[in-house]
Amino acid sequence: MTMQTSTTNLVLAALSMSVAVFVFTGCEEQNSTPTPAQPEDSTMAHTPPSIPTAGRPLATELEAKKAGFEQRAADDIKSLYAAGIQAVVDAGVVENAKSMGDTAPNFTLTNQTGESVSLEGLLEQGPVVLLWYRGGWCPYCNLTLAAYQGRLEDIRATGASLVALTPELPDRSISTAEKEGLDFQVLSDVGNEVAREYGVVFKLTEDVQANYEKAFVMSDVNGDDSGELPLAATYVIDQSGTIRWAFLDADYRNRAEPGDVVAALESLRTGG
Repeated sequence: MTMQTSTTNLVLAALSMSVAVFVFTGCEEQNSTPTPAQPEDSTMAHTPPSIPTAGRPLATELEAKKAGFEQRAADDIKSLYAAGIQAVVDAGVVENAKSMGDTAPNFTLTNQTGESVSLEGLLEQGPVVLLWYRGGWCPYCNLTLAAYQGRLEDIRATGASLVALTPELPDRSISTAEKEGLDFQVLSDVGNEVAREYGVVFKLTEDVQANYEKAFVMSDVNGDDSGELPLAATYVIDQSGTIRWAFLDADYRNRAEPGDVVAALESLRTGG
């Protein structure tokens, strides 16, 4: 898989059900305070091709967030997190993750109200959108969750359901769901067990993990000290359990645009 972004491919991915895969070399964000490095922002060792934001509200918000960080981040912090994301790229996580045409592994997880939810059960009702987020501490994740809440009725109008997966402990996922006013299910994938089956797990570098411990004690948030997180992956799965559309990116600041997901679901519904 080549490390490039094509606007044409991005559009075709949503309209033709092909997989939308972007591999950018970026890094975790944080404020300009040297120690600890906060996870609020991120930067990159170099500037990747930009995703056009015209008519793409989530991308517009994310780009504004990135720009704000670029103005205030210290060079040493940029280098620290650039090395972290490069480790993800070097590990080939995006290339090896589940993608279009693959069978989506079944799972059963607990939602924010303590109920067991299985992918198999969800698929009995219609297609499913799986949306991974790193945690409520990540502002890019919160922007994304809010954007999908805003398009939830459009997603449901296609007969599909939306579920978000996070490695956070259940009580943390409840806090996120309440804070963001989410009407879709948030599932706790403690230990990244499901994420591992989908191949979207990566391990933070020691430096990044240490900074996350200082910033918000990630081991308490996730209930383990593995230093692992999922990519911000998004999948559209049809009722046969086949992945029909996917967004995978080594730079967690780039997210699947809700409009692209809705277009993919509409194409699935109409047989396009």
